[in-house]
Amino acid sequence: MLLLKTFQTPSNAQTPVAEISKLSQEVSVLRKQGPSGLQVFLKSHANTLNINSSNAVIPSPTLRIALDELCQQRDCYASRLYWYTDIEQAKAAAKTSGKPILSLRLLGRLDQDLSCANSRFFRVALYPNSQISKLLQDHFILHWQSVRPVPKVTIDFGDGRKLERTITGNSIHYILDASGRPIDAIPGLYSPKEFLRQLQQAEVAVKDYSKLAPSDREAFLKKYHSDRLNSIQAQWVADLSRLGIQSPPKLVKIPSNPSQPPTAAIASSLAVSKMRVETPMLSALQSDAERNQNALAKITDREVWNKIAQLYATDVKLDQNSISLIRAKKSQSANTEEDNLPIIVKNFETTMALDTVRNEYMLHTQIHQWFIQDKQTRSVEALNEQVYTQLFLTPSSDPWLGLFPSDSYSAIDNDGIR
Repeated sequence: MLLLKTFQTPSNAQTPVAEISKLSQEVSVLRKQGPSGLQVFLKSHANTLNINSSNAVIPSPTLRIALDELCQQRDCYASRLYWYTDIEQAKAAAKTSGKPILSLRLLGRLDQDLSCANSRFFRVALYPNSQISKLLQDHFILHWQSVRPVPKVTIDFGDGRKLERTITGNSIHYILDASGRPIDAIPGLYSPKEFLRQLQQAEVAVKDYSKLAPSDREAFLKKYHSDRLNSIQAQWVADLSRLGIQSPPKLVKIPSNPSQPPTAAIASSLAVSKMRVETPMLSALQSDAERNQNALAKITDREVWNKIAQLYATDVKLDQNSISLIRAKKSQSANTEEDNLPIIVKNFETTMALDTVRNEYMLHTQIHQWFIQDKQTRSVEALNEQVYTQLFLTPSSDPWLGLFPSDSYSAIDNDGIR
């Protein structure tokens, strides 16, 4: 049974202890039943979970926490997705259902508010999206696993106000067959339309792969990724042609073996939407030397990337479910008299478009190359280690995730390590 304190509510909430205990017992039983247990919970609480597009009803804090515990995902009331946290259970469910596995790897935990920035954006822009949510419910077994805790920063203003943020970290979705073999991967944040397309495409690949004799499967995967890589390269040329660019810039090359761990600022720059949230905090923590180094590591051809992203502006439109969740989570700042939600949504969509094209052209191309070369792609653990080291620039060998460069000096006892 879940601990009672799991369902503690704010002091102004009037939820009886008996109701909390009942929810705790209900969640404990239904969690073991998998996705079908979630459906039972949703039906039994339909009156208080009937969220429509105008966000007319918001579940009580107690009910939301109970649902998050059942789903193992923060803000589950908006997405209604059941996530396994044990890969063996996910594989068993995949074998029984015949569905592929979508395995998310992230910093922090998906069921906590302060997981890494990209995973938070998934919970807002992707998982609540009505089309994506339905596809994930009907066609995939969902699983998540934390790669490592996410670094957190709290700024205390000294007058009772505190600002909490996470620093650095990236996330990736792996598409696995029922045995856990990686078939493809979707690195970082994509627009809803493109994420949906990637999922549908990968689902077909898993089905085709599973029908083949074991001796033919590796050749199939190499051809699949070769075709995908050729398609991306052709789209890259087409996009530049649409922009009238005669001398196309080279796609940014990901360093395969950096001589020293990259700084958190460089790693953060790989994901634009995440960078918008983390850059102010990272800048405040950087020394002058680090700022100079970061200036040399700025994204190349930024203007070109912005222009390419604008070509796909219609793909990044958030649906009403996502916008309702953003509204529910938005701070009601005392110095903001007018509703700035439309501006927030527009800015988020703009950076998400930029993330989408950069992730597809820079990161996904490298993943396709690894599959073609059969380079650490047969095991999701080996592939994930490679992704976090070479693509996300947050190697497991660096316990400080680039936040503590070895050549920096802080003039603080023990360099501020506590």
